[in-house]
Amino acid sequence: MTETTHTTAAATATDERTDLLEALAKQRHFLRFTTRDLTDEQAGQRTTASELCLGGLIKHVTSVERNWVDFILNGPSAMGDFTAMTEADWAKRVDEFRMLPDETLVGVLKEYEEVAYRTAELVTTLPDLNASHPLPKAPWFEADAHWSARRTLLHIIAETAQHTGHADIIRESLDGAKSMG
Repeated sequence: MTETTHTTAAATATDERTDLLEALAKQRHFLRFTTRDLTDEQAGQRTTASELCLGGLIKHVTSVERNWVDFILNGPSAMGDFTAMTEADWAKRVDEFRMLPDETLVGVLKEYEEVAYRTAELVTTLPDLNASHPLPKAPWFEADAHWSARRTLLHIIAETAQHTGHADIIRESLDGAKSMG
């Protein structure tokens, strides 16, 4: 590699924080794109055997991202103790996966945008992506594990990507429209 080639490659490379934000932005775009041209009623419609609808998926991803950002800032106490949740607590969480009568797609997308802005601010201002916290107590987490801010952001990206795939299936089942195909 010549010096010129190396310099050009270095000049076009992005830093880690930019890469994380761009990867998350790409997944967010595809998730939001699945709701294009839909009414509130369509955004709340279940089209598969699952409880999921497009508006509910966006609400869920918004909540997940908000909670993990709170975890980066405040540690496991920001997420609560999942082992202490009652059936009533879990039942309340079901509303996160559906559009409620007083909710609109515009409102759900606006809240998602606000959370995205907060995440971007955190990623650009956090002094150290290696800062870590122990994971909250939950049956699905490894006991005594710690996640860095970086690992948590990668989890947010993975969670968003997974639910973007779900959204694409729901949208195709709704009216045949595809987001990624």
